[in-house]
Amino acid sequence: MESVQWGIIGCGDVTEVKSGPAFAKAPHSSLVAVMRRDARKAADYAQRHNVPTWYTDADALINDPTVNAVYIATPPDSHADYAIRAMRAGKPVYVEKPMALNAAECEAMNQVSRETGVPLFVAFYRRALPYFLKVKELVDSGVIGQVRSVSIQLNWPPNERELGPQAGWRVSPAISGGGLFHDLAAHQFDFLEFLLGPIESASGITRNQAGLYTADDIVVGTFEFASGVLGTGSWCFTVNPEQRIEQTQLVGSTGKITFSFFENFVITIDTAAGSETITVPFPEHVQQPLIELIVTDLRGRGKSPSTGETGARTSQILDWIAG
Repeated sequence: MESVQWGIIGCGDVTEVKSGPAFAKAPHSSLVAVMRRDARKAADYAQRHNVPTWYTDADALINDPTVNAVYIATPPDSHADYAIRAMRAGKPVYVEKPMALNAAECEAMNQVSRETGVPLFVAFYRRALPYFLKVKELVDSGVIGQVRSVSIQLNWPPNERELGPQAGWRVSPAISGGGLFHDLAAHQFDFLEFLLGPIESASGITRNQAGLYTADDIVVGTFEFASGVLGTGSWCFTVNPEQRIEQTQLVGSTGKITFSFFENFVITIDTAAGSETITVPFPEHVQQPLIELIVTDLRGRGKSPSTGETGARTSQILDWIAG
């Protein structure tokens, strides 16, 4: 494949800045078609992003001969269906995270990829972002010695978008596979496996304490890496703003690294020599570094760090913890 010509199924909010423009900015890549069920919104997106073709039917986009790769940016409940249809049509797929509703759906997607030989990638873009690659560089350098444990802490106040009768899909388990834990912890576990190797077991407790929506709003979990590193995590989405915190700590034999998955660009290293902070900003389009690697992979000139196989592992961990 000399040039990758993308079509997007589901051109919603995530595609406005995070991903959509990157398909046109990545070398040897272009965005040639978009699909959304609402014709007015599809046409508006195409006009604003200079996309030549728009559709209201997914099959029409998949079968468009100018489209040779498909990005699926719908909610998780339709990921498996669209991905399988695209792969059976011979079109490589890049699918948003979480990869699907559960590990079983992920395996079905990977099975079709194996049967057809059509590549499948997942939008765990932190595997390619400079900020997170810096965290990996620090760990690999041995600056904190041998990693002993991981601690994730995320306490956020309720988001107005997720409340009331018009609550978003992220807090509807039938659409998202869970709640905000599934949406956010997916990024965390995927990167931690990229950083420290496979997680071989995990368990947890989930509850809905505040009753603001149907999904669980608090999760606590434990997990163990094949290397012997142990991890704990707590996620609560109904605290007061004053209690807001989001940080992950890697505790090593000679120091610790503290970093953020979602809220700042600062990495703090604490050792016997003192404390040091490093700032690494995100790029304008956070998915662009990964998209560029996927394009390189599809052109036979490299490998993407995020695939259907790695994405499925994350869904398995979510299933272990949340059921």
